[in-house]
Amino acid sequence: MVTIEQHVWGMTPEGEAIILYTLTNGQGAQLRLSNFGAAIVSLTMPDREGRMADVVLGYKHPEGYFYDGAAAGKSVGRCANRIAGGRMTIDGVAYALEINNGRNHLHGGTKNFANRVWESRVETNRVVMSLLSEDGDQGYPGELNVEAVFDFDDDNAVEITYLARTDRTTVVNLTNHVYFNLAGEASGSVLDHELRLNASQALEMDPWQIPTGRRLDVAGTPQDFREFRPFRPGIDAEFNHIRDFKGYDHPFVIDGWQPDILGEVGTLRDPQSGRKVDILSSQPGVMVYTGNWLAGGCPETKSGGRYADYAGVAIECQNFPDAVNHPDFPSPLLRPGELYCQKIVFRFGVC
Repeated sequence: MVTIEQHVWGMTPEGEAIILYTLTNGQGAQLRLSNFGAAIVSLTMPDREGRMADVVLGYKHPEGYFYDGAAAGKSVGRCANRIAGGRMTIDGVAYALEINNGRNHLHGGTKNFANRVWESRVETNRVVMSLLSEDGDQGYPGELNVEAVFDFDDDNAVEITYLARTDRTTVVNLTNHVYFNLAGEASGSVLDHELRLNASQALEMDPWQIPTGRRLDVAGTPQDFREFRPFRPGIDAEFNHIRDFKGYDHPFVIDGWQPDILGEVGTLRDPQSGRKVDILSSQPGVMVYTGNWLAGGCPETKSGGRYADYAGVAIECQNFPDAVNHPDFPSPLLRPGELYCQKIVFRFGVC
């Protein structure tokens, strides 16, 4: 049985209340959510000895989540990841979006969904957050109604469902930007965590972190995670610009993906604590980001310190980056009358 408590955690500069929701299951595991950015701010899970630790990165104060570059635990959109040059064409109309990451548009712009207060409510054993994104918001066409539904159960599974409807054709690609450190959020580097992915291909990237359009076979490369492997040995490899990006920051193609079907993405595990998380998604791709730029960009952490590079890994289930400019990628377009519905499941256990 999951219990849900809620209280006011803080206020935005505009005077809006930031609500913290605490979901506790029958095992004593705990999920904490904030309506600022529809964010996972804490996730306490047992190790193989039953000892509890918070396994996601986050900040000590609610103000830490205001425009943090890492977008720790937050729901990003309208369009997660990069759009090349901030330019896209929809139904013959060209749009220019904010350039907020080098030469590209990232995660929907500076005031993207991660940096807003969402309406939020408890529905029995779940938390539902909703957001209205007006026509022209951050340069995107169409009024978009978005919901993020968070479910938590006694089997230590977190399920996130993203829903959206629009009145004009627009781009939608929503994901959660949670960073995992299965040894505990203050325990240092995740480079010795081991990842297995259901992905025999990765997208080839250009030096500006935009897909070229080619799919690379990962077999025999530092991006071959078809069997468990740690991040550390490949973190400085030249293959597919890993070294240039200071680590893994790459999209992988999920094998056997079918639209609207929840499929296996992979498993992240920490050999020391024995914690693992199985990841499922209805999305065609997954972005693996080893927290290459966390140092210096994060506010005070939950444990009162500062995160270093590689303190957490984000495994972001989503559509392919820059899909709006690649007709052969799965389409990111949502049209009037259609329902955008994508699920992500993080199922925790021990190994």
